[in-house]
Amino acid sequence: MRFSIEFYIAFLGIVVVWIVWPLFIGAGWVPTPRKIVRRMLLLAEVGPDDTLYELGSGDGRILFMAAREFGSKAVGIEADPLRVLWTVVLIRLLSLKCHVNVLWGNFFKKDLRAASVVTVYQSKSINNKLRNKFIEELRPGTRVVSYAFTFDGWVPERVDEESQIYLYII
Repeated sequence: MRFSIEFYIAFLGIVVVWIVWPLFIGAGWVPTPRKIVRRMLLLAEVGPDDTLYELGSGDGRILFMAAREFGSKAVGIEADPLRVLWTVVLIRLLSLKCHVNVLWGNFFKKDLRAASVVTVYQSKSINNKLRNKFIEELRPGTRVVSYAFTFDGWVPERVDEESQIYLYII
Protein backbone atom coordinates (compact mmCIF):
# COMPACT_ATOMS: atom_id res chain seq x y z
CA MET A 1 0.00 0.00 0.00
CA ARG A 2 1.46 3.34 -1.03
CA PHE A 3 0.54 6.66 0.50
CA SER A 4 0.45 9.99 -1.28
CA ILE A 5 2.65 12.92 -0.35
CA GLU A 6 -0.50 14.64 0.98
CA PHE A 7 -0.99 11.80 3.45
CA TYR A 8 2.56 12.17 4.77
CA ILE A 9 2.20 15.95 5.04
CA ALA A 10 -1.10 15.56 6.92
CA PHE A 11 0.43 12.93 9.20
CA LEU A 12 3.44 15.14 9.91
CA GLY A 13 1.09 18.05 10.63
CA ILE A 14 -0.84 15.99 13.18
CA VAL A 15 2.38 14.90 14.89
CA VAL A 16 3.64 18.50 15.06
CA VAL A 17 0.33 19.73 16.49
CA TRP A 18 0.36 16.84 19.02
CA ILE A 19 3.80 17.90 20.24
CA VAL A 20 3.64 21.70 19.91
CA TRP A 21 0.00 22.45 20.86
CA PRO A 22 0.56 22.02 24.63
CA LEU A 23 3.26 24.68 24.53
CA PHE A 24 0.77 27.21 23.17
CA ILE A 25 -1.72 26.57 25.97
CA GLY A 26 0.97 26.61 28.65
CA ALA A 27 0.69 22.94 29.54
CA GLY A 28 3.71 21.10 28.21
CA TRP A 29 3.37 17.33 28.12
CA VAL A 30 5.95 15.03 29.63
CA PRO A 31 4.48 11.55 30.06
CA THR A 32 5.05 9.70 33.31
CA PRO A 33 6.94 6.45 32.65
CA ARG A 34 4.70 3.40 33.14
CA LYS A 35 7.07 1.94 35.74
CA ILE A 36 6.66 5.17 37.77
CA VAL A 37 2.87 5.12 37.30
CA ARG A 38 2.67 1.67 38.86
CA ARG A 39 4.92 2.70 41.75
CA MET A 40 2.82 5.84 42.36
CA LEU A 41 -0.37 3.78 42.54
CA LEU A 42 1.24 1.17 44.80
CA LEU A 43 2.66 3.82 47.15
CA ALA A 44 -0.80 5.41 47.45
CA GLU A 45 -2.37 1.97 47.98
CA VAL A 46 -5.01 2.68 45.32
CA GLY A 47 -7.89 0.20 45.37
CA PRO A 48 -11.48 -0.43 44.30
CA ASP A 49 -12.92 1.97 46.89
CA ASP A 50 -10.89 4.90 45.54
CA THR A 51 -11.68 7.69 43.16
CA LEU A 52 -8.42 8.86 41.68
CA TYR A 53 -8.03 12.29 40.10
CA GLU A 54 -5.08 12.93 37.82
CA LEU A 55 -4.21 16.60 37.34
CA GLY A 56 -2.82 17.02 33.85
CA SER A 57 -3.85 13.58 32.64
CA GLY A 58 -2.11 13.71 29.25
CA ASP A 59 -2.69 10.44 27.41
CA GLY A 60 -4.51 8.91 30.39
CA ARG A 61 -1.93 6.29 31.32
CA ILE A 62 -2.43 6.77 35.07
CA LEU A 63 -6.21 6.68 34.65
CA PHE A 64 -6.14 3.45 32.67
CA MET A 65 -3.72 1.66 34.98
CA ALA A 66 -5.66 2.78 38.09
CA ALA A 67 -8.91 1.42 36.62
CA ARG A 68 -7.64 -1.75 34.96
CA GLU A 69 -5.01 -2.97 37.43
CA PHE A 70 -6.14 -1.42 40.72
CA GLY A 71 -9.93 -1.39 40.23
CA SER A 72 -10.47 2.27 41.10
CA LYS A 73 -12.58 4.89 39.44
CA ALA A 74 -10.40 7.47 37.72
CA VAL A 75 -10.98 11.05 36.56
CA GLY A 76 -8.47 12.95 34.50
CA ILE A 77 -8.33 16.71 34.09
CA GLU A 78 -6.47 17.88 31.00
CA ALA A 79 -6.14 21.31 29.36
CA ASP A 80 -5.07 20.00 25.94
CA PRO A 81 -8.17 19.15 23.87
CA LEU A 82 -6.19 16.80 21.62
CA ARG A 83 -5.12 14.68 24.56
CA VAL A 84 -8.66 14.76 25.96
CA LEU A 85 -9.93 13.46 22.60
CA TRP A 86 -7.24 10.77 22.59
CA THR A 87 -8.23 9.69 26.11
CA VAL A 88 -11.95 9.63 25.25
CA VAL A 89 -11.24 7.37 22.27
CA LEU A 90 -9.15 5.02 24.43
CA ILE A 91 -11.83 4.95 27.14
CA ARG A 92 -14.30 3.66 24.56
CA LEU A 93 -11.88 1.26 22.89
CA LEU A 94 -10.92 -0.24 26.25
CA SER A 95 -14.57 -0.35 27.43
CA LEU A 96 -13.81 1.72 30.54
CA LYS A 97 -16.71 4.21 30.42
CA CYS A 98 -17.97 3.06 33.82
CA HIS A 99 -14.55 3.50 35.44
CA VAL A 100 -12.71 6.31 33.67
CA ASN A 101 -13.69 9.86 32.77
CA VAL A 102 -11.68 12.78 31.45
CA LEU A 103 -12.57 16.46 31.84
CA TRP A 104 -11.29 19.19 29.58
CA GLY A 105 -10.12 22.31 31.34
CA ASN A 106 -7.91 23.94 33.89
CA PHE A 107 -7.51 21.79 37.00
CA PHE A 108 -7.33 24.91 39.17
CA LYS A 109 -10.96 25.55 38.19
CA LYS A 110 -12.28 22.00 38.65
CA ASP A 111 -13.80 20.62 41.83
CA LEU A 112 -11.67 17.90 43.41
CA ARG A 113 -13.92 17.07 46.38
CA ALA A 114 -14.79 13.56 45.12
CA ALA A 115 -11.13 12.46 45.07
CA SER A 116 -9.70 10.00 47.56
CA VAL A 117 -6.37 10.00 45.67
CA VAL A 118 -4.84 12.79 43.58
CA THR A 119 -1.82 12.25 41.33
CA VAL A 120 0.35 15.10 40.05
CA TYR A 121 3.42 15.38 37.89
CA GLN A 122 3.70 19.15 37.80
CA SER A 123 6.47 21.62 38.49
CA LYS A 124 7.31 22.66 42.04
CA SER A 125 5.74 26.09 41.47
CA ILE A 126 2.45 24.54 40.28
CA ASN A 127 2.49 22.08 43.19
CA ASN A 128 2.87 25.02 45.57
CA LYS A 129 -0.08 26.80 43.95
CA LEU A 130 -2.14 23.61 44.36
CA ARG A 131 -1.54 23.42 48.13
CA ASN A 132 -4.35 25.82 49.08
CA LYS A 133 -6.75 24.19 46.63
CA PHE A 134 -5.99 20.81 48.17
CA ILE A 135 -6.46 22.10 51.71
CA GLU A 136 -9.79 23.73 50.78
CA GLU A 137 -11.25 20.92 48.68
CA LEU A 138 -9.78 17.57 49.68
CA ARG A 139 -11.20 15.59 52.59
CA PRO A 140 -9.00 14.54 55.49
CA GLY A 141 -7.25 11.29 54.58
CA THR A 142 -7.08 12.04 50.85
CA ARG A 143 -3.77 10.86 49.44
CA VAL A 144 -1.76 13.14 47.15
CA VAL A 145 0.98 11.44 45.15
CA SER A 146 3.55 13.60 43.41
CA TYR A 147 6.21 12.47 40.99
CA ALA A 148 9.55 14.32 40.87
CA PHE A 149 8.45 17.49 42.70
CA THR A 150 7.57 18.14 46.33
CA PHE A 151 5.30 20.68 48.03
CA ASP A 152 7.06 23.38 50.06
CA GLY A 153 6.13 23.20 53.73
CA TRP A 154 4.63 19.72 53.53
CA VAL A 155 6.37 16.62 54.86
CA PRO A 156 5.56 13.48 52.89
CA GLU A 157 4.14 10.49 54.76
CA ARG A 158 6.12 8.14 52.54
CA VAL A 159 8.85 8.59 49.94
CA ASP A 160 10.12 6.31 47.20
CA GLU A 161 13.52 7.98 46.89
CA GLU A 162 14.69 5.82 44.01
CA SER A 163 11.69 6.86 41.90
CA GLN A 164 11.23 10.37 43.35
CA ILE A 165 7.64 9.71 44.38
CA TYR A 166 6.16 11.54 47.36
CA LEU A 167 2.98 10.59 49.21
CA TYR A 168 1.16 13.22 51.25
CA ILE A 169 -2.01 12.70 53.28
CA ILE A 170 -4.39 15.60 53.80
